[in-house]
Amino acid sequence: MADKTQNFANHGQFMPMYHFFTAPLSMIFLIWSVWRALTIRDVETHYMLVGALALFGVVTVSRLSPLRAQDRLIRLEEQLRYSRLLPADLAARAQAAFSPRHYIALRFASDAELASMVEMVLKNPALKGKEIKSQIKTWRPDTFRV
Repeated sequence: MADKTQNFANHGQFMPMYHFFTAPLSMIFLIWSVWRALTIRDVETHYMLVGALALFGVVTVSRLSPLRAQDRLIRLEEQLRYSRLLPADLAARAQAAFSPRHYIALRFASDAELASMVEMVLKNPALKGKEIKSQIKTWRPDTFRV
C-alpha cells in the first residue's frame, strides 16, 4: 500500500495467511467436525469437535487481540491529536462522547477537516465507521494497521 495513495475505496487490508488460509481452514475443520459429530456418534469424534472448537477459538482470538490493542492505541493517538489541533471545548466534547469506532474512523480525516468532521459526528453519534470514512474529503493514510 505504500506505492499508491490510500483512500476510502482501498484502505482495507487483507492478511493473506490469515484471511485466505488459516481462518478458512479452521472454519472448514470446525464444520467438518460438527458434521462428523452429528453423523458418527462416538467419543473420538466428539473429542475432535472439542479440538476444532479450540482451534477455531485460538485462530479468532489471535486475530482479534492485536486489533483490540491497535484500537486502544488509535484512540490514544487521536485524543492527543485532538488536544493539539482542536479547540479545548471541542476536544473535551469529543472525548466525552466518542466511542472507539468514532476515533478509528476519524483517524483518516486530514488535519484541515478534522474539526468539521468531529462536529458532524458529535451531531450524529449513531454514524457507523464506513459512513464517517465516506464523508472524508482529504484522506490521511494509516498504513500501520494490520
